[in-house]
Amino acid sequence: MSKRLWDISPPVHAGAPVFPGDTAYRQEWVASITPGCPVNVSAITMSPHVGAHADAPLHYDPQGAAIGMVDLSPYLGRCRVVHAIGCGPLVRLEHLAHAVDDLPPRVLVRTYERAPQAAFDNDLPAFDAALVEWLADRGVTLVGIDSSSVDPAASKELPSHQVLRRRHVRVLENLVLDDVPEGDYELIALPLKLIHADASPVRAVLRDL
Repeated sequence: MSKRLWDISPPVHAGAPVFPGDTAYRQEWVASITPGCPVNVSAITMSPHVGAHADAPLHYDPQGAAIGMVDLSPYLGRCRVVHAIGCGPLVRLEHLAHAVDDLPPRVLVRTYERAPQAAFDNDLPAFDAALVEWLADRGVTLVGIDSSSVDPAASKELPSHQVLRRRHVRVLENLVLDDVPEGDYELIALPLKLIHADASPVRAVLRDL
């Protein structure tokens, strides 16, 4: 019997929400199937932060690596989904305390009952920087969240991103964990090999162990 696959990526289309000021998804057709053309071909313009995505260190560190240059191993392997639904503006250790024994190297946090997919949430839930530090101390190499950022939308200091930078922890944002029970899974969320980009879209999935 095949293992169940959970698609935890939101749909990407022209109406997909983006961080205010970011480049929304746009697609145009540059070739269409006609008697003289055998294929459809489109051109896409978008921020690499649209939909489920992996931030590169370059996103929050001017000397950081672009996403096409980072090690892929954090994006593939055992992970834990932890629910902190309705936790408020910041996910803190007490919201995850019920599920942090014997943590695998990857932790994904569900904060929404239903992840917003129609409009950007200016009051998005984010990570307390102390929580990211605590997870890094316990060997976590990747964190993920179902909101658009691990820091509050209005933050200019980006304290959680700065912990990620300093502790060499990778991050996934804009996941959809609405229907995923708490527990351990295999994560598959490989970024594209975009050699100069500050992030990459991912098709993030979980597979039952």
